[in-house]
Amino acid sequence: MATIADNLQAVHARIARAARAAGRDPGGVGLVAVSKTFPAECIVQAHAAGQRAFGENFAQEAVQKVTLLGHLALEWHFLGPIQSNKTGMIATHFQWVHGVDRARIAQRLDAARPVELPPLNVCIQVNVSGEASKSGVDPGDEAELAAAIARLPRLKLRGLMAIPEPTSDTALTRRRFALLRQLKDSLVARGYALDTLSMGMSDDFEAAIAEGATMVRVGTAIFGRRDQ
Repeated sequence: MATIADNLQAVHARIARAARAAGRDPGGVGLVAVSKTFPAECIVQAHAAGQRAFGENFAQEAVQKVTLLGHLALEWHFLGPIQSNKTGMIATHFQWVHGVDRARIAQRLDAARPVELPPLNVCIQVNVSGEASKSGVDPGDEAELAAAIARLPRLKLRGLMAIPEPTSDTALTRRRFALLRQLKDSLVARGYALDTLSMGMSDDFEAAIAEGATMVRVGTAIFGRRDQ
């Protein structure tokens, strides 16, 4: 049975192949290991294998892990929708937030970010597939939210993120990722200093890398299938 260390090695090999196929430096693609629902011991094993960035979706579960593993040099990324009543714990315990989709949430994160910590790195979530059930601003609305975030001193806007609909149509997936890249490039042209495209998961991160992803969020391929 493959270990977490084996799986990490395999994921890094996939990232390297995809980057080289796209004419990119593999070092330009960061890996966030999505550890939601997995016990802290799995994070310890991944850390021992060299992984440093971890992604969590559930604030209370994540804070327990952050506290328990405070002796390790880990970088914590909050992924997905944010409830208003969780902004305090997220702003206090995380270095990154992928998925800001409302100015009100950004304002609450900014207000809750401790002054002794560096500004919180944030990515705007864009609903590139137009799914009613999915969070994110509509394509075209990201500029208004970017302007709102730029006015908040305790937040640092780093880029955009997306979670396209699951599909076996690779060409469609690539179009979704290409749209996010185009939206980010448009914001850069407006003067925003963005360096992050957070897109791609276990089943589609090669397509994301081909379209310019700088950060992929991988869980299943590292930790295995989750118990539902």
